[in-house]
Amino acid sequence: MVHTLTDYIFLSRVQFALTTMFHIIWPVLTIGLSVFILMAELAWVRTGKAHWYQQARFWSRFFLLAFAMGVISGIPLEFQFGTNWSGFSAATGHFLGQILSVEAMSGFLLESIFLYLMATGWTRLSPRLHLFTTVMVTLGAVLSAFWIMVANSWMQTPRGGHMENGVFAVTDRVRAILNPDMFVSFPHMLLACLTGTAFILGGVAAWHLLRARHTEFYLRVFKFAVAAGLLLALLQAGTGDLSGRSVARLQPAKLAATEAFWNTNGPGEGAAWSIFAWPDAQNERNVVEFRIPYVLSLLATHDPFGRVVGLRDIPRDERPPITLIFYSFRVMVFTGTLMILAGLLGVRAWRKGRLTPERAGTQRRLLTFFVWLAPFAMVSVWTGWIMREVGRQPWILYGMLKTSDMASPLTARAVGLSLCMFLVAAVGLSWLFIAFSRRLLKEGPGRDAPPDRCEIGRRP
Repeated sequence: MVHTLTDYIFLSRVQFALTTMFHIIWPVLTIGLSVFILMAELAWVRTGKAHWYQQARFWSRFFLLAFAMGVISGIPLEFQFGTNWSGFSAATGHFLGQILSVEAMSGFLLESIFLYLMATGWTRLSPRLHLFTTVMVTLGAVLSAFWIMVANSWMQTPRGGHMENGVFAVTDRVRAILNPDMFVSFPHMLLACLTGTAFILGGVAAWHLLRARHTEFYLRVFKFAVAAGLLLALLQAGTGDLSGRSVARLQPAKLAATEAFWNTNGPGEGAAWSIFAWPDAQNERNVVEFRIPYVLSLLATHDPFGRVVGLRDIPRDERPPITLIFYSFRVMVFTGTLMILAGLLGVRAWRKGRLTPERAGTQRRLLTFFVWLAPFAMVSVWTGWIMREVGRQPWILYGMLKTSDMASPLTARAVGLSLCMFLVAAVGLSWLFIAFSRRLLKEGPGRDAPPDRCEIGRRP
């Protein structure tokens, strides 16, 4: 432990990891909330019913909070490419720098411009024109996610160029952008944003329903969370299957480490999947394990006898940390399973007529389940990213550049000081977000009745 605290590379990695984990909360919420707000506002424009206006207007305030937090937390994340990982920036800036610039000048700029109009135009713009601003905000949020995933997926499966004198020389930008991982990672991440937000909204709604506060308002939110959450969680499982097969084909070391799988299975042998194991990397074995035959081959190749590369066939210096990603993956899968279960239980209660304003408060077990599940929606996103990023190690650009070679030559004291400053700032920002959110929730949606001049068909 003492050695790692004096290792500036280790501290730089920890700082980047914690900054990313804090920052990712807010894009997840802004993407998910923007879609929910868009759906509510579209329903208001089409039906003229005031309760849809209340939904869109009320949750747009939380969108503004999350957007502000995302901007603030994203600044130190971007700066670290230059301050802590200057070697990586110099080697890949010809492509990565351009992609991040495109993200800022397309998705982020689009979202920022129309966000002002969306936030201030509720009583100044016609309903359809305001709906257009909300569409643009949603499009901007999704575009930002797309370009960020282009950058990250390129780090996972770099294409469209080659290393030349220590610098990545781009020969085909389209191929670099449309790299193999991109087609799987972007839809998987987009669904993670929507699924996570749905269950967070469901948890907030369930908390209020348990206390009989604004029952009709939060019951609509809860029903949305049940229906959308179940559908999205099932779709997420499907893209997760595609992602697993992609990893097996393109990053066999990541798959082997994720499953603590040591020996490559031979012809006619199915690779077993470990539900539980405790890996011993030094001796290349699992101290304890509980395995199910053939399942890993089925998951990785859709063939019970499909070949899966074991860790012993991968050089030691090219193996990622095993224990961390092994358990991160299982926490992610377990949380996803709970989401599907919660959705099924919610649909069952809905079909039996129990989700009505009169009876919703009696479903205490179901509502409590959703309340406790809400924070784990973000845990599933974190553990998914831990598996994705730690599983790529020791490479920062897979197969081309190692992480340890790309760090800026800093002192451990300097990195440790900036890390401590970031942690203090993150705690303070989190406190502010919670304080403002509690205030908004306490005020409730009652003041969000649409004014007369914003009725359907009447321009202000």
